[in-house]
Amino acid sequence: MFQFSVITKRRWRRFKMHRRGYFSLWLFLALFLFSLVAEVISNDKPLLVSYNGALYMPLLHSYPETTFGGDFETETDYRDPYVSEILNGAGNWVVFPPNPYSYGTINTELTKPAPAPPAWDNLLGTDDRGRDVLARLIYGFRLSVLFAMGLTAIGVVLGVIAGAIQGYFGGRVDLFFQRFIEVWGSMPELYLLIIFAGIFNPSIGLLIILLSLFGWMGLSDYVRAEFLRARGLVYVKAARAMGVRDRDIMFRHLLPNAMTPVITFLPFRISGAILALTSLDFLGLGVPPSTPSLGELLRQGKANIEAWWLSLSAFVVLVVMLLLLNFIGEALRDAMDPRKE
Repeated sequence: MFQFSVITKRRWRRFKMHRRGYFSLWLFLALFLFSLVAEVISNDKPLLVSYNGALYMPLLHSYPETTFGGDFETETDYRDPYVSEILNGAGNWVVFPPNPYSYGTINTELTKPAPAPPAWDNLLGTDDRGRDVLARLIYGFRLSVLFAMGLTAIGVVLGVIAGAIQGYFGGRVDLFFQRFIEVWGSMPELYLLIIFAGIFNPSIGLLIILLSLFGWMGLSDYVRAEFLRARGLVYVKAARAMGVRDRDIMFRHLLPNAMTPVITFLPFRISGAILALTSLDFLGLGVPPSTPSLGELLRQGKANIEAWWLSLSAFVVLVVMLLLLNFIGEALRDAMDPRKE
């Protein structure tokens, strides 16, 4: 059975004693898990349909309109008044999600021009295309967190490998890597993003690749410093004398001791990635326009100053998300502090 080390248990106890960071962790995880099931919470497709005694699950399967007595072989539009009248007829019933809008659903029954203010139909109003703001916030939150986690994971892997090679071998290898990092870090990242955005169609994959090319350098410095400090220790010299392979020494013996700064900076790197995505979307260099995004909502708020609900809702979600991550990072930093071991 897997057992945590004494040091890990002690660090976890110190993390729990940091009440603000501890509760921020659970609140952030709850919001993230909530967003992972966004299709169940906010969708224009019913969760369950009972028609002529048979049960249907439109979230999992696509049904043509003829299944419910309609005229077309295309997928059913459950918000169509004709279809709604059939499904709510005698003996039939429909269960919609709590918010009956997906991120791309356009409310065609607005009584005011879009962007429409908050109302019972759209609790946080609509954007300039009549799409529900609450739905776009839920899906946009999930997109931001998943994007940030993916970008952070790639940056951590690349940064750890680069820093480990630099710090362990030192000498010319370290010198070459440092000069390469200096040259590569001086590249105009924003200009490159603008150039690639003009050549390729914007997408999440393209953004992750481009930002990953630069996101690993900050972390590699910390890993390099830890390896430089530890490579001259007695147990490393003994392992070399016994013929242990360099790869095993680096990643089995030195890396666990060098992971403290990596783990400590994870929440801050995630928040930085979220800010990067939001900023690029605000500038129009991020994800495609139809994709739900916090930056895209902020851009709409800037273009529609009178529609205060657009900027305010996106701003509140962004601030809460970044505050929670910063509180978690502070708690991790205190818990991993070697001076408290």
